[in-house]
Parts: sequence; structure tokens; C-alpha cells
Amino acid sequence: MFSFGVKDAVDIILFAVLLFYIYRLMKESGTINIFYGVLSFIVVWALASEIFEMRLIGTILDKFMAIGLIILVILFQEPIKRFLVELGSHRRWRFLRNFFHHHKEGMDADALSWVMPIVYACMSMSKSKTGALIVIEQSISLSNYAASGDIIDANINTRLIENIFFKNSPLHDGAMIISHNRIRSAGCILPVSHDSDVPRTLGLRHRSALGIAQATDAMAIVVSEETGNISVAHRGKLATRLSSTELEHRLNALAITVSK
Repeated sequence: MFSFGVKDAVDIILFAVLLFYIYRLMKESGTINIFYGVLSFIVVWALASEIFEMRLIGTILDKFMAIGLIILVILFQEPIKRFLVELGSHRRWRFLRNFFHHHKEGMDADALSWVMPIVYACMSMSKSKTGALIVIEQSISLSNYAASGDIIDANINTRLIENIFFKNSPLHDGAMIISHNRIRSAGCILPVSHDSDVPRTLGLRHRSALGIAQATDAMAIVVSEETGNISVAHRGKLATRLSSTELEHRLNALAITVSK
């Protein structure tokens, strides 16, 4: 005889909350199509196996469910990686990171100090069509990528940024990595995105920016050498042709988020 108690109600509520939370995370990380596909398959499997008791289809789907996780990882490794990065860096878990890393008070006072030097540098390089790629570290360490370039460890300064990306500079082709409000290194090598949605008119800098934004929670700023347009890659998405005001707003939002 079927019975429904308080424990069953709590179970359903917790499952619904978990499902909604996963839905929001996958939507933010750009992997929502995988969520819809997996959910649709689970619904079909439940209907065929449990409700209508269709033996042939149910058996086939049962076998597929056994290896479904492996197939998903193989087919959607990049989107799944992006989702896991978003899950690990989501602001809902920030209080745990602050607890273990002994987050210091008083960061808010200097949180925005590095924003305008970057904006001014990007504006200047945009006018002169100087290509640039600047990556700003968040919660996921970029040490491995920083080690691929030359360590600088300097204060964030507009003129220094412009000099590093000057066309005759030996470091201008690589990426600059900013960590803990300092220019950590330059001339760094980043992973390249193979996303087919990236327009062919965009070059290697844009694909590298999107690649680091898909592999980590960092924000990458690109100044196009051909057009002078400013683009930003963050959370696996690329926004192009940004104005200086839009860039400032994005950096301010990033600085406030990081300082919390």
C-alpha cells in the first residue's frame, strides 16, 4: 500500500531545490542545453521503466543509464568542465573560502583601485590599435599559466600595461595575468577555445581569452589589433565591442565580487 509521510515530502522538496540550483548554475555557465537533454532522458526512462513497464525499451535505457555518465563526459567534456568551474567558484560558497583562507577585513577600501588603470590602458590601446590580452584571476589559481610567462610582480599601472603590449615589446604577444591587485606576469600562454560559435573574424587572442574563461573563473580582456575593439570573456561567454563605460562597469562588478 502506497504511503506518503513527512520524510517523503522533505525528500521531494530537497530534490526540487537541488534541481533548481543545478538549473541556475548550468544556465549561468552556458551549459543549460545539457541540463535539458539529461532531464528529458531521465523523464523518458522513468516513464518507460517505472510507470508503463515497457520491458524492451526499459532494458535498453537501463543499460544506457549505466554508461550514460561516461558518455556524457566524453561528448561534453568542455561544457561539463565549465559547469564544474562555475560550481566551485560560485559566490554561494564564498563564505567557506573566506573561512578557510582567513579573508581579511578592509579589502573593500582598495577593491576598486586597480579598475581605472586597466580601463585607461585599454582605452589608449584601443585608439592606437595595440593588441592586448589581460587576464584577471579570481578564486581559481592561475599559477600554472603565470609560470609560462615572465614574472613581473608590479603594481597595476596604466603606462606599464601599455609598455608591455607595445608592438616592439617581446612580451606583447602573450597574456598578462593580474593576481591579488598586482601584475603577476606577462607573455603567458593560455588554453585556446575550439568553440565553433566564435566568429571567424576574431583571432587567437579572443580564442585564448574564451579558453581561459571556460577553463577557470577568470575574466579576460582583449583589445583587437585589427579593429581596436574591446572584448571581455567571462564565465565561458565572450562579449565583444564594449565601450570604456561598459568595461568599467564589468570590472567594478568583478572587483566588488572578489572583495566580498
